[in-house]
Amino acid sequence: MKKNKSIDHQLRATWQAVAKMYNEVALTQNSTMATGFVLLNIDKENGTPSTALGPLMGMEPTSLSRILKTMEDKGAICREKNPEDGRSVIIKLTDYGKKMREVSRGHVIQFNETIVNSVSEKELAGFFKVTDTINKLIAEKEIFAEIKNKEAAFK
Repeated sequence: MKKNKSIDHQLRATWQAVAKMYNEVALTQNSTMATGFVLLNIDKENGTPSTALGPLMGMEPTSLSRILKTMEDKGAICREKNPEDGRSVIIKLTDYGKKMREVSRGHVIQFNETIVNSVSEKELAGFFKVTDTINKLIAEKEIFAEIKNKEAAFK
């Protein structure tokens, strides 16, 4: 199979191009795509428990901790004790963080509008159907199920 015909290659190459684009835009704001992603996942009114952020974004705790530390140093977030659970922390946006969240949100909206205006509704529906199917097959561990069954038969 040629790599440009491989689904995983197309997904990876496209995501890398999107990430590069967002990072270039974020750099103009002295930020990163990852920071923008975190800003968009923090509840702008009530904050979000730090323990909920990682799973919400599919991010490892160590990576998230590093990003949160940088965001706190830049004044975009603050940490408050969770009144419902003294062992956890609520991550809240500062006024600066709320402004940066709106900048990030604007870029995401612009990206989505540009794509929506560049493809047909049918093409976009097909894209979402394919990505939903890929995610479902991965979640249900169906991608390599046949290989596992063959391996089990040889044992």
